[in-house]
Amino acid sequence: MNLRFARFLVVALLFLGMTGGAVSAVDMESSRFRIDSANVNSAAGNKSSTNYKLSDTIGQLAAGEFSSTGYVVKAGFQYLHSIIPFRFSISDINVALGTLTPNVPVTASTVLTVYFGAAGQYLVTAIEESPFKTQSGNAIPDTSCNGGGDTCSESLAKVWDSVSAYGFGYGMSGDDIPADFIDATYFRPFPDRTAAESPATVMTSINVGKNRISTLTFKVNISPIQPAGSYQTIINFVATPSF
Repeated sequence: MNLRFARFLVVALLFLGMTGGAVSAVDMESSRFRIDSANVNSAAGNKSSTNYKLSDTIGQLAAGEFSSTGYVVKAGFQYLHSIIPFRFSISDINVALGTLTPNVPVTASTVLTVYFGAAGQYLVTAIEESPFKTQSGNAIPDTSCNGGGDTCSESLAKVWDSVSAYGFGYGMSGDDIPADFIDATYFRPFPDRTAAESPATVMTSINVGKNRISTLTFKVNISPIQPAGSYQTIINFVATPSF
């Protein structure tokens, strides 16, 4: 028996960025304290002419990376200057999986793109806001992949290629993805916010780069007893740079 469903994933994006400009030194005082900040970046900017481009800061006394047991300090405005602004985009924010038939897996993809050029690292995480379900509450379970030795989790991808293994999950390919996505047969279930689970990392890197591109592939496989209906969920992506 064929079961007909209209499948939609609405992908929500929260973008966290940071911008900066020139900072001037300011002395601050009250009846109880005084702060002299003469070494704060007192002049900065981009200068250019026909033959050169210069970006500079003035006032920093000790720029560089300093470390000891338990901490790392990256000091200096110019040390953290990035020539690649942080950007994050999703190619498709409304993904339709169409009509599903029992024991016939269906996939659909969206492309994640990151530009990153700071001294820290970037992180992209994902979480489902609720199970993949109808308004009446019928849910397609999160995948456990093939099960047995190939049982996957929110933090570990495993092989999912059996047509009798049911559920909803995702796979990854491309740049800066977790190492457990070995090939196109490896999948994970999404963490579920309603179950108080933590978002999963889907992209991360400390390397500077433009057009860091990965493909996230949604996969659904239903059993013959899955109730008919229109199923949906929201996948929330958060992209965070550190400087």
